[in-house]
Amino acid sequence: MAAASHGASKKTKLIGDDGGGLGGSGTGASDSGDDGGMTGTPGLHHSVVVRNEMCFFCFDVLFCHINNCDPPKCPPTISNDSYPLFVTWKIGRERHLRGCIGTFSATNLHGGLAEYAVTSATRDSRFSPITKAEFPRLHCSVSILIKFEEAKNYLDWQIGRHGIRIEFQNERGHKRIATYLPEVASEQGWDQVQTIDSLLKKGGYRGLITAELRQSIKLTRYQSEKVTVSYAEYVARGRNGVSSNHVGYSSTSSPLPASRTVVLPATSGLHHHGRHRGLFSGIRHHQRS
Repeated sequence: MAAASHGASKKTKLIGDDGGGLGGSGTGASDSGDDGGMTGTPGLHHSVVVRNEMCFFCFDVLFCHINNCDPPKCPPTISNDSYPLFVTWKIGRERHLRGCIGTFSATNLHGGLAEYAVTSATRDSRFSPITKAEFPRLHCSVSILIKFEEAKNYLDWQIGRHGIRIEFQNERGHKRIATYLPEVASEQGWDQVQTIDSLLKKGGYRGLITAELRQSIKLTRYQSEKVTVSYAEYVARGRNGVSSNHVGYSSTSSPLPASRTVVLPATSGLHHHGRHRGLFSGIRHHQRS
C-alpha cells in the first residue's frame, strides 16, 4: 500500500533507519534548550515540543509490554498535540540500531508515543523483537517531525538539516516511498546523490539508478526535534531506589525506577492490534526512515 502524504487522514507508518544502524550517537546538532539530552536539527530554535519525558514514557511502555503488565498513562507534562513522529531504539555502547518506526501523519502524542514505543521495538521487519535481557542496554530516541516542504527537485535539501521522503516508481512501475531522518546522511558521510541512491535501494529499487530516475523523484523535505535518553538516565530519573516488584531482571541488574513502579497483574495489558509489518520494498502501514 502506498503511503499517504503528510496531513492525510489515514495514518501512515514508516520503518526507519535512524543513523543507518551502523553505530554513532544517532543525534543531531545540539539544540539551544536546557533539557538535558535534547538534540535538534541545526537551525531550529529552542524546542517547544520534544522533551526527555517522552523517552522515559517510551521506556515505561516497553517495560510493561515485555513484562505483560498494564500500560502506563502518559504524564500530563507531555503535550497531546498532534505531530508526525518516530521512535528509535538503539542498543549497547556502539548504539546499533534495534528498531525505528514512525508516521508522517499527524498523531496525538500520547497515543502515538505509546504505539510506536512498542511497534518500533517489536515490529521492525529487519530485527527480532527486543527482549527483556536487552532492555537495560537500550537507548531511546523520539523525533518530532516539523516544517514539511515540497522540494523543487531531488537536490533541493540540505544535509544535516533536512530529512527527506521520496516517492518514485520502481522498475515494475509500482509506486514506492522511503525516508531518511535528518541525521542519517551526515552520520554516514554521504553527499546528496549518495543519499538519494541509498534511499532508492532501501525503497526496493533493484534496477540501474540513472539521472533520469533521480529527476523523476518527488521529494518532500522536513526537519525534526529530537531527544535521546539512555537506560541509565531512565533509571537515574527515579533517584529513590528501584522497584523490587519487577520481572525478568536479576538482583544485579538495573530494573524499573521506583518513581515508575509497576504492579504486575496476572493478565497481559498492552497488545498488538493486527499491525502490519512494513518493508521499504513495499510500503504498507509501517515504514522505516
